[in-house]
Amino acid sequence: MIPSYTRRSTLEYCIIFKVHKPGLTNFIQLIHLSAYRQMEWENLTSISAFVLLGLSKQPEQQEVLFGLFLFMYLVTVGGNLLIILAIIADAHLHTPMYFFVANLSLADACFVSTTVPKMLANIWIQNQAISYAGCLSQLYFFMLFVMLEAFLLAVMAYDRYVAICYPLHYVMVMSPGLCVFLVSASWIMNALHSLLHTLLMNNLSFCAERKIPHFFCDINPLLSLSCTDPFINELVIFTVGGLAGLVCVLCLIISYTHIFLTILKIPSIQGKQKAFSTCSSHLSVVSLFFGTSFCVYFSPPSIRSPQKGTVASVMYTVVTPVLNPFIYSLRNRDIKSSLRKLIWVSKIPSP
Repeated sequence: MIPSYTRRSTLEYCIIFKVHKPGLTNFIQLIHLSAYRQMEWENLTSISAFVLLGLSKQPEQQEVLFGLFLFMYLVTVGGNLLIILAIIADAHLHTPMYFFVANLSLADACFVSTTVPKMLANIWIQNQAISYAGCLSQLYFFMLFVMLEAFLLAVMAYDRYVAICYPLHYVMVMSPGLCVFLVSASWIMNALHSLLHTLLMNNLSFCAERKIPHFFCDINPLLSLSCTDPFINELVIFTVGGLAGLVCVLCLIISYTHIFLTILKIPSIQGKQKAFSTCSSHLSVVSLFFGTSFCVYFSPPSIRSPQKGTVASVMYTVVTPVLNPFIYSLRNRDIKSSLRKLIWVSKIPSP
């Protein structure tokens, strides 16, 4: 049997075999070559699971992290579901803006459910392993919901642009058909976009090193573990992913540029405050989401580190979704009023 440390091409191995083992037949040589190539292929592709190193290796910090993230997860899911129920229950909130808010709340609840439950389960059972299929599934849904949130924020910026710059044409422009089309297109395009990255990741081979310095399967840590050249994956990230992100950012910049210019033209201070209050919640969410995500994926390599990347990932994967319900409920009178009605009705005993 050929030792595993002998790493030579097939042609070199044939030459060595022919010189040092002249008595072997061609049939035996082919058997050895086949076994050698099969052994090398298994070494590259026999990864059945990865190890998520998580946020901390200190045992005394695991209970604190478990309690903290469990609390944030319950608040995120509960808060976003309350907003969805309040919008559905109140007929006054059946408008384009709140239709988009409801979809954003759904995306937030799904977004945080993609990563946090697995991390909590790993801490609870003290096992950091995640299967290969589970890792790719987590990658798919993570990319789906993170890009869906970016698209929905861009769509909501366009909605605020029409509402503030063309208030008389708002009902006609933001028709129910257009709203459903924008949301459906966001879901479908991002589902296909995430599927593309997941299939390309599945084509890569991974070496024996399977430790991911993260608390979930993100695309950059997985590419760093690949034994094969990830050029195609990186090319698709910078072209397709970059184009999708650029469209969202341009939509946000153009929409808010027109919004601010329109607000400045309003003569009264009260009018300016009223116009700005309609988009202040959305602007706060945009700043949190894109600010933290840019720190993860667009920071200079000289200052980038796994620890900093993990902390920044926590900000936009956990902290931002948990803050969104508070931003929309505390800074929006309509949402607060609907939540009070919803809670008050639930407390009234049925006759």
